[in-house]
Amino acid sequence: MRMLHTVNQFVAYPGEHCETTAVGNLLQHNGIRLAEPLLFGLGHGLGFIYWDAKSMEIPFVGGRIKADLLTENLAARLGLTVHTQETSSVDKAWQQVQRHIERGVPVGLKLDCYDLDYFTSKVHFAGHYAVLYGYDEQYAYMADTSQQGGLVQTRLSGLAQARSAKGPMSSRNRSFTLEPPDALPPLGPAMRAALTANAQDYLHPKIRNIGYKGIAKLSKEILAWPDRLSDPQRELSLIASLMERGGTGGALFRNLYRDFLRACAEQLGETSIEQAYRAFVEIAPLWVSVSDAIDRAGRTGELQELGQASRLLLELADRERAAMTLLL
Repeated sequence: MRMLHTVNQFVAYPGEHCETTAVGNLLQHNGIRLAEPLLFGLGHGLGFIYWDAKSMEIPFVGGRIKADLLTENLAARLGLTVHTQETSSVDKAWQQVQRHIERGVPVGLKLDCYDLDYFTSKVHFAGHYAVLYGYDEQYAYMADTSQQGGLVQTRLSGLAQARSAKGPMSSRNRSFTLEPPDALPPLGPAMRAALTANAQDYLHPKIRNIGYKGIAKLSKEILAWPDRLSDPQRELSLIASLMERGGTGGALFRNLYRDFLRACAEQLGETSIEQAYRAFVEIAPLWVSVSDAIDRAGRTGELQELGQASRLLLELADRERAAMTLLL
């Protein structure tokens, strides 16, 4: 007879991005429902990173701040307490999350999505987040993004591998729960502080492959990709696909930040925020054009498409610098 352990009355939070969806699930179960753009923006989520190393099969193009930091920022803005656990022991890691489920508490997990049964595209990415809300002798019952199916299941053996994966962005079987305050702080001051902090970090990166400087760097590096990649036709399309799926629709999270700016403009009534919002209305679809050009270069072999992507990236670097400057 199957022994099923689940969190009572757990309902999936419909999100597009893995970390904000995971946080949304944990908050919603505690009676707090905030729209995903608010979670992303209050977590200072907008960023950019171009990352390429000899050990990497393909370069990484990311449109948000580094993994884990978004949740930490959001907790600081909203007065949440984050209880995080990490261990190198697979058995201890499982016992930790079991105790949460048995107490009726859903738990966030950081994973390599490659090992999860419900992921049809098998690409290693150890910075994925999902929420565990139940398990039986064979399967873990998870809440993931709408794109991945919402409420899904994966074998316990695969979950153990996903949690203990090594490599870029990985953690040691990281799990976390959220404890909300008795009452959330006023959103207006939290929005204002988040806008300023995100703009400061974006405009003053410590290294040149982050923020608008990273976009400008990518505009140059992208022209050398055909020589850098071992199989340009396949790998260019893979990079474009990861930008699309990993960046919520190909706009590298600019859609989420655009909608956060709209909410801030309505709440705070400031002209500069309204101007930044209108800038991101135009910025977001340009990122789709970049990923489309990279994909066409891969599918057709017409590498001049990378030149078009390069020109768009230079324009985006300038537009985003100007938009984020408005938020200071």
